[in-house]
Amino acid sequence: MKTTAVHRLRLVSMPEGVSFVLLLICTYLKYTTSFNAVPVLGMLHGCLFTAYAIFALMAWREQRWTFGRFVWIMALSVIPFGGIYAERLLGREERETAPSMA
Repeated sequence: MKTTAVHRLRLVSMPEGVSFVLLLICTYLKYTTSFNAVPVLGMLHGCLFTAYAIFALMAWREQRWTFGRFVWIMALSVIPFGGIYAERLLGREERETAPSMA
């Protein structure tokens, strides 16, 4: 079982990205219909974003990323579908740097 900060960041980045898109959709629906799930999704997204930021800080320190790399990872969290892209990017890097079991 992997317990690195990058792996934890990967685990939270996909739900964070999806919750952001859902929050945007619910915000639109709030103002165009009587449907209002913003309070619930807002709280969920806030918790996921906080976890994403904490794990990004931990990964920055653990992996000794440049400041620019850290800023890019954080910027992905505020771009729709950016968390999904971050998960794929970090997953690819994690697989490339993993020691082979051969």
